[in-house]
Amino acid sequence: MLLERNDVDPNTPDTKYGWTPLWQATSNGHGGIVKMLLEHNDVNPNTPDTEYGRTPLSWAATKGHEEIVSMLLERNNVNPNTPDTEYGRTPLSWAAKNGHEGIVKMLLERNDVGPDTPDTEYGQTPLLWATKNGHEVIVGMLLERNDINPDKADRLGKTPLLWAAECGKEGTLRMLLEWNDVNPDKADKWGKTPLSWAAKNGHEGIMKILLERNDVGPDTPDTVYGQTPLSWAAENGREGVVRMLLERNDVNPDTPDTKYGQTPLSWAAENGHEGVVKMLLERNDVNPDTPDTKYGQTPLSWAAENGREGVVRMLLGRNDVNPDTPGTVSGQTPLSWAARNGHDGIVKMLLERNDVTPDTPDTEYGQTPLSWAAENGHEGVVKMLLERNDVNPDTPDTVSGQTPLSWAAENGHEGVVRMLLERNDVNPDTPDTVSGQTPLSWAARNGHRAVVRMFDSFSLDGTHT
Repeated sequence: MLLERNDVDPNTPDTKYGWTPLWQATSNGHGGIVKMLLEHNDVNPNTPDTEYGRTPLSWAATKGHEEIVSMLLERNNVNPNTPDTEYGRTPLSWAAKNGHEGIVKMLLERNDVGPDTPDTEYGQTPLLWATKNGHEVIVGMLLERNDINPDKADRLGKTPLLWAAECGKEGTLRMLLEWNDVNPDKADKWGKTPLSWAAKNGHEGIMKILLERNDVGPDTPDTVYGQTPLSWAAENGREGVVRMLLERNDVNPDTPDTKYGQTPLSWAAENGHEGVVKMLLERNDVNPDTPDTKYGQTPLSWAAENGREGVVRMLLGRNDVNPDTPGTVSGQTPLSWAARNGHDGIVKMLLERNDVTPDTPDTEYGQTPLSWAAENGHEGVVKMLLERNDVNPDTPDTVSGQTPLSWAAENGHEGVVRMLLERNDVNPDTPDTVSGQTPLSWAARNGHRAVVRMFDSFSLDGTHT
């Protein structure tokens, strides 16, 4: 009815997104309405919207509306290769990305469609999109063409094969490996090879395929972090991948990365991957006590800092691990890190040893483990440390001159303040060396009324008034 009127423009777009009636019908898959509209010569079938610059064909290809795509392609005034203005993707690229096999077939049958055109956002071709999303039939169609470069990298330097490895698409990876002009070891802009990505993401099937080849380096570090595939796998807890790599003679299990100087064991310990740690500790060619080169922290130190009790237990069971090694930047020992972060179980394990000094201050702030625990309100840790005869409960740090009590009072940690005030060897009125503020002053300044009230109920010599 409306199309029969002379005063109705069938080509009028809305004012918000520039959607014409044809665009709306196409996007929503209303084939009958599209057919009616296309029968009118005054309907422009190639008008893009104003939001993304996408034509009706682009949307139909994206959403898999085959019947509508077929109708649009029958028109002489429809450009089947028009990219949108937002991402620079052609209708073929959208169809390949979303796995619409029938539409891809229709578009590839045309001479006016570029089958290898990259988008402008990432420089990714239809083949690359189909590969990374695991659309094997579409990959097969594209690889049959002579005008497709199967090894063409995007702006990140990632080839279709690398994307297949990163995304765990075994089927498309196997298809690409059948081509002689595909390099299975080609690295991206960060120097990470397909094997490195597969190792990082734990794709064991792809690891197996790639490791069976002679043209893939199993121990190649990337160029940004200097991490080998084993290092990436260890960091991310990929036990199956780690096992595969450790079975090889051409993989060094103790190579540190070049950015932080952390070994695979160090990464696994930091992140609490007990299975990986166990495998690495069973090796004779892995040093379990190697500090990193950036912070000078050992695997035990990293595990203690991050609360990895199982890993700490494994490392403390070794005779070749020093449980008291301070880092080279902060000077914090494993005990200091565990106390600072409130890891009670690890503190307990370390305090049970005779070769751990419980009162060592760090070299950056001069804070003892007790000072760190008090500052952060870790009551369980404070209690364990105060039960020791070799811990001075009143040692000020070397930067601000604040005692454990001062730190606890400043931060309003009532339980810690109570424990320290009950001691006869803690001076409740010691001022710091920077501003001369006493613990009471810090508590009052920060509005900790309950702490202020505690000081009010104690006399200066530590006894109840």
